[in-house]
Amino acid sequence: MDQETRAPEADRPSRRGVDVIADVIKRLPNGPGVYRMIDANGKALYVGKARSLKKRVQSYTRLAGQPGRIARAIMATASMEFVSTRTEIEALLLEANLIKRLRPRFNVLLRDDKSFPYILVTEDHPAPAIIKHRGARSRKGTYFGPFASAGAVGRTINALQRAFLLRTCSDSFYESRTRPCLLYQIKRCAAPCTGVVSEAEYAELVDEAKDFLSGRSQAVRTEMQAAMEIAAERLDFEAAAVYRDRLAALSHVQSHQGINPQSLQEADIFACHQQGGATCIQVFFFRTGQNWGNRAYFPRADKDLDCAAVLGAFLAQFYDDKPVPRQVLLSHDIPERDLLAEALTEKSGSRVTVSVPQRGEKKDLVDHALANAREALGRQLAESSSQKNLLADLAKRLDLPEAPRRIEVYDNSHIMGTNPVGAMIVAGPEGFAKSQYRKFNIRSKDLTPGDDYGMMREVLERRFSRLLKEAGPRTDGDDDETMGPWPDLLIVDGGKGQLSAALQVLSELDIADLPVVGVAKGPERDAGKETFFVPGKAPFSLQPRDPVLYFVQRMRDEAHRFAIGSHRTRRKNDLARNPLDEVAGIGPARKRALLRHFGTAKAVSRASVDDLLAVQGISAQTARTIYDHFHESGG
Repeated sequence: MDQETRAPEADRPSRRGVDVIADVIKRLPNGPGVYRMIDANGKALYVGKARSLKKRVQSYTRLAGQPGRIARAIMATASMEFVSTRTEIEALLLEANLIKRLRPRFNVLLRDDKSFPYILVTEDHPAPAIIKHRGARSRKGTYFGPFASAGAVGRTINALQRAFLLRTCSDSFYESRTRPCLLYQIKRCAAPCTGVVSEAEYAELVDEAKDFLSGRSQAVRTEMQAAMEIAAERLDFEAAAVYRDRLAALSHVQSHQGINPQSLQEADIFACHQQGGATCIQVFFFRTGQNWGNRAYFPRADKDLDCAAVLGAFLAQFYDDKPVPRQVLLSHDIPERDLLAEALTEKSGSRVTVSVPQRGEKKDLVDHALANAREALGRQLAESSSQKNLLADLAKRLDLPEAPRRIEVYDNSHIMGTNPVGAMIVAGPEGFAKSQYRKFNIRSKDLTPGDDYGMMREVLERRFSRLLKEAGPRTDGDDDETMGPWPDLLIVDGGKGQLSAALQVLSELDIADLPVVGVAKGPERDAGKETFFVPGKAPFSLQPRDPVLYFVQRMRDEAHRFAIGSHRTRRKNDLARNPLDEVAGIGPARKRALLRHFGTAKAVSRASVDDLLAVQGISAQTARTIYDHFHESGG
């Protein structure tokens, strides 16, 4: 990447669009690079790449013949920014990165881009564990994936436990064992922690699991069947039964993978379907000849873009932060397919082919993905239509100027004031936006235990102080239909008190014109008898069978579910905290030594000073500190 330049802001408010673009052309190079159209507020409107920046940007000096979205972007342009690159491949990769980061209004946007889960077989411990992993692959070990969902990983790990008896516990739990845990009793772990199997025997199980996940499933099955027959011949029926159960577990894994192609070892399949102005892209993952699941995406794209254009823009963004397989199979041919293949090859370090199969098993797999895309889009459109109608009806009931695009619902959870947690859930035209949910561990030490109003004030103050800092003041929405950072409606779980607390916080932060509604549960907490509190209006209720009431109940129940779940997690973490963590001067090494010697933290708490001194690494002073921590008298 060579350099970045910024075209000057328009000198006069009237100089916009074509004039601004024409003014910068003479300063542009003929080489490859990436350009950004910027609006008057400094936000990116459109990001594009070009083999020749000068020629591409020059094409924007006339509106005639431009697609509608590009014409609107040109007219809204107040300035432009450019980055020169060494090659067009670099430009393509940078363009995808900038689109994901800046989320320009007129580009195709990949939404719901959560990281994919992997199976990790750890290699930083003498007895490797098999665990679910998401995020940066920094821990030493062998990674298998990606899998389409955490559920797919969980099911696979559960079956692999039965097939290969690998441990799934944490290293600290492993170190503290003095006898096998329940997983050994139910034949889902070989119990290397207590020496039931030797390190060498356990290593063989680990190698078998890696072979299976690497695509040698048939070889693993053959070896296991031979071992079962040998055990039966020597009349060791107990060992034969173990192999029988492990083979059944392997069959269970494969039976739940659906299609397992014969001619495809490592590939991602992308199928696109459009209907009613919306697009669905269905992605299937095949690794080591096994189907590791699928996921549907609904990218934001202008209605005038066909499947080929949307798919081309989608792919570059999709692989911006994901490993690339050897093959990428598509339902539609895309512009610059060869360039994308070159870019993915450069990114992965090995040859990647991008193709549109015309016959055979690969074509059948693409057709299967296309059928899934068609069904997923049909469901999405039906749900979206119903949701939009509900939002429009909700706006009428609450006298809102327009249907809200982003609703935030707040609730609190605690038990007698302990482990208090605030929760925020988000709903919009496409249902619940779970990636936008937030939980707030209540920090204030001044709150009276159980002070729900005080908890609500803290949650809203933290939420909106941060929002002001990160997104700036709330403004009227533009014609972008997507969910923005600012809510159009706030719903708080409670009556006049909770509503007053919310309004007070917004007033103190100088946030005006943000609709807030309090929803109080009915007498005896009966669903269907909720009372709505809206500033400036008398409290009112909706008819028991009103769809809008069901909609509000669903949102409130979801907020309550999320708050309760967050509270339980916090409470569980507090209960699971090891008492040794609170002893001054006890770090991980001494903690491991104590647990290895005594077995449990409870046994440590009962030990005498002399017993503690017998532990390697525990000095007389440390032994006295530990003893005094667990004995108030200090004697």
